[in-house]
Amino acid sequence: MAGHRLRILEIQTFERPMRFARPFRFGLVTVDAAPQAFVRAVVEVEGKGTATGVTAEMMMPKWFDKNPAKSPQDTIADLKASLGAAARNYAGSQDPDTAFGHHVRGFTAQRTWAADRQVPGLAASFGPALLDKAIADAALKALELGFADGVRRNVFGIDSRQTPDLDPERIRSFLSGVQPAGEVLLRHTVGLLDSLEGAGGLEDEIRLARLRLFKIKIGGDVDADIARLLAIHDLLSRHVPDYRATLDANEQYDPQRLRILLREMNGGRLQAFRNHLLYIEQPFDRAGTFAAPLGDLADGIPFIIDEADGDYDAFPRAVELGYRGVSSKACKGFYKSILNAVRVSALNEARPGGYFVSAEDLTCQAGLGIQQDTALVATLGLTHAERNGHHYVEGFGLASDAEAARFAAAHPDLYREQGGRLGLAFERGSLPTSSLLSVPGFAGGAEPDWSSLVPLAHHHRR
Repeated sequence: MAGHRLRILEIQTFERPMRFARPFRFGLVTVDAAPQAFVRAVVEVEGKGTATGVTAEMMMPKWFDKNPAKSPQDTIADLKASLGAAARNYAGSQDPDTAFGHHVRGFTAQRTWAADRQVPGLAASFGPALLDKAIADAALKALELGFADGVRRNVFGIDSRQTPDLDPERIRSFLSGVQPAGEVLLRHTVGLLDSLEGAGGLEDEIRLARLRLFKIKIGGDVDADIARLLAIHDLLSRHVPDYRATLDANEQYDPQRLRILLREMNGGRLQAFRNHLLYIEQPFDRAGTFAAPLGDLADGIPFIIDEADGDYDAFPRAVELGYRGVSSKACKGFYKSILNAVRVSALNEARPGGYFVSAEDLTCQAGLGIQQDTALVATLGLTHAERNGHHYVEGFGLASDAEAARFAAAHPDLYREQGGRLGLAFERGSLPTSSLLSVPGFAGGAEPDWSSLVPLAHHHRR
């Protein structure tokens, strides 16, 4: 399947501030507000006419780039610049191409732009990631297809140009055989500043929702991390005896300190916690990840990369060093998530070893952000995902009641009213995916109040 060809006619970019209901600390950073980016793209699909696609994604400070010389606002400015550069590059295309073909050309131009300005890979990829989602949404609307059906039919024209290590036939076979998950279980984030007991603490969260999966942040101070993990295990053992957890180090460890932590899991104070552990995410800083193999550190516990996943070659390089997985985040690019899932299928066939794609969050917000990311991971067959947007931002944030009501009407099984405000229906501990995957387009069904958003730049027209 060659995919449907389209022209990009117009791209518009916007932002909206999002205030957090509680501070979110990951690594060395504490965030209490961040802007959300929005994109609207108009395309003309050959033989099908024009359609408008939309998307949204958080611009989290100091995650895409943790350079200590940059302030949080500097890193947000880089993300806005990345989105602006991508909009210019994509809108500058004169010829029709598949959606993936536009991605290949635009992503290549983005690499050059980023190298000239010393913008790191994750920040550089942010712009194309949003453009690709909006263009995919428009293409699917024009073709009157939902996201999973579009992937299965490869209407985007996904091929091996970005992943020469993959056989084109394997890509086609994987796409045609996707079996979406009917629901995605919530993996609740326990941030470094999140209390365990009392009002709004972890114990409260467990009372509010049927939680069984948890993502626990650790900060690199081994003694403090061990003490906190012991306290979390004690609480979870009492309330959720069959719990499963993942650890996220957010680049805060080095091999020596990690070895001490693992020693406590393998016969030490954390042995009981170890029995509940699924994997450890991104222990080392993104550059250090590729400095040396994991070696015996990886014995028995799978490790995955997240922040180190800056380009298409990152996952295969990490596998050679002993890593077993890579995160899926729509903000890093949904094509990369799909192609990494193809790689996992090839790896597990060639040398069975439990390779996997995990579903992680970047504070995906109610509306387009969480809907599209959930549709992506469900289409890949992933059965649980970190979901923390509803934990750190209340409801739909600063969106109007009318905007929230439109999304709730489109997906009544995904949202509910509480305290007079609409928000994610997280109480059952899972997100149903049927309406997300059946609505024409990329899991939208509604749009934001565009007049309430702040334009990020001049609109880009072909």
